[in-house]
Amino acid sequence: MNASMQRNMKQQAASPLRAAAPVVTVRPVPVGNSTSKRVARAEAIVTHAAATNTSSKMPASHLESSKAALDSLKAQQINRYASNEKPSIIAMGLTIHNAPVSLRERLAVPEAEWPRAISELVQFPHIEEAAVLSTCNRMELYVVGLSWHRGVREVEEWLTRSSGVPIEELRPYLFLLRDRDATSHLMRVSGGLDSMVMGEGQILAQVRQVYKVGQNSPGFGRHLNGLFKQAITAGKRVRSETSISTGSVSVSSAAAELAQLKIPTHDFADSRVCIIGAGKMSTLLVKHLSSKGCKEVTILNRSMPRAEALAEDFPDVKFNIHLMPDLMKCVEESDIIFAASGSEEILITKEDVIDMVACPDVVGGIRRFVDISVPRNIGPEISELVSGIVYNVDDLKEVVCRNTESRQAAAQEAEVLLVQEQRSFESWRDSLETVPTIKALRSKAESIRAGEFEKALTKMGEGMSKKQMKAVEELSKAIVNKLLHGPMTALRCDGTDAEAVGQSLANMDALERMFELSQVDLSSMTKQRARKA
Repeated sequence: MNASMQRNMKQQAASPLRAAAPVVTVRPVPVGNSTSKRVARAEAIVTHAAATNTSSKMPASHLESSKAALDSLKAQQINRYASNEKPSIIAMGLTIHNAPVSLRERLAVPEAEWPRAISELVQFPHIEEAAVLSTCNRMELYVVGLSWHRGVREVEEWLTRSSGVPIEELRPYLFLLRDRDATSHLMRVSGGLDSMVMGEGQILAQVRQVYKVGQNSPGFGRHLNGLFKQAITAGKRVRSETSISTGSVSVSSAAAELAQLKIPTHDFADSRVCIIGAGKMSTLLVKHLSSKGCKEVTILNRSMPRAEALAEDFPDVKFNIHLMPDLMKCVEESDIIFAASGSEEILITKEDVIDMVACPDVVGGIRRFVDISVPRNIGPEISELVSGIVYNVDDLKEVVCRNTESRQAAAQEAEVLLVQEQRSFESWRDSLETVPTIKALRSKAESIRAGEFEKALTKMGEGMSKKQMKAVEELSKAIVNKLLHGPMTALRCDGTDAEAVGQSLANMDALERMFELSQVDLSSMTKQRARKA
């Protein structure tokens, strides 16, 4: 061995060995009884690795990988109910803001058909609940979907099947909202903030009608029942706690104002007015026409009693009541014709009016039709004639713009109230999270009680009377109920207080871990109880 080699060997023996950088690998493990212990052990290892890194110069990438793995492990401690994806609340449809009346009328669903539509929607595999809101200004569907993407596809399929409109033609006009955005939209709709006529009150009545119809429809389930109930509360608060409805206009009043703007003299005393229909919209029309100086109105309706009832509400207005067979005669004798019927067909066409006697010069020689029905009742091609012009609900925007500016301050106040109501709904919905835990806890307790009771009977032999057996069983049930009272109380809340809901969810998570409720099979226990029954 030469001198150089001897020197190198001495240097290596004298210098300390460089410590090897520890490599920590934390593998995700299934959630079980010892998950918390494993996380604690993993934290200790990573902490030790970090401390060792100071002196041993452990590569930063190793430590980062260890921490990432630890975070992954911690994530698996999430409660099983919280980790399951919630059903999505989906809102899809058309409104006057993004779709023309020619398309909206093809998708319109009459109120009498709402239960049928709900029934058809919930038959899809990924739709649990459904509701329909169809008015002259909107056609909206609200559904609770087990899967967001599949639920959306199924709603689109129903829309296409129901209307006959290809989805490619519909999509450019459809709005699509999910969960918080969907619930916020309904709150704004109910509050009148999404209406063409801001603050109008008729939409609240229509939302209330959706809720009423839903009470007799099995597909209108717990989530939508709670949502529409909260939306009605929101709509009431907006109108009672802000000035948004002060002097507000409805679609009917906007129609009356538009007609007044279009006649040359701006005076209804110079025009012969006819209204087709005697429902709510017609009643509002008469109310606003009367306030603008209209003293005489011709009413056309399918039945006489309803038209007569409308006339009784306005003693200061002279009514000429006719049945529908007199339609063309009455149209020819009128200068302004309002269509507000529930008919789903065109009632007056270009061919019907082309040979009618022209209107007098005081109204410009033009017969004006104001069609606020959806589907439309007046053929739009009448506007091709020199002697006729048709306005529909989309044309009311001209009147509405002037009313919107004056309501902006009230609208901002309303937005604050709507946020409060939306939070209340979300808290209530979160409170539903505890329901499966309550069922699992009670089912596990009952399973243990029943098992121990059977063991006790076996040990006691056959000498016990039925009365004694019943007394022992009642004793076991009473003990279980008293023991469960505290945990059950900690899980229950009405959902109105967000802080209380948060505490209930924390209690739920704790009980899940303490009683190992993730291992409870509720379906099998339900079947067992059914067999006993």
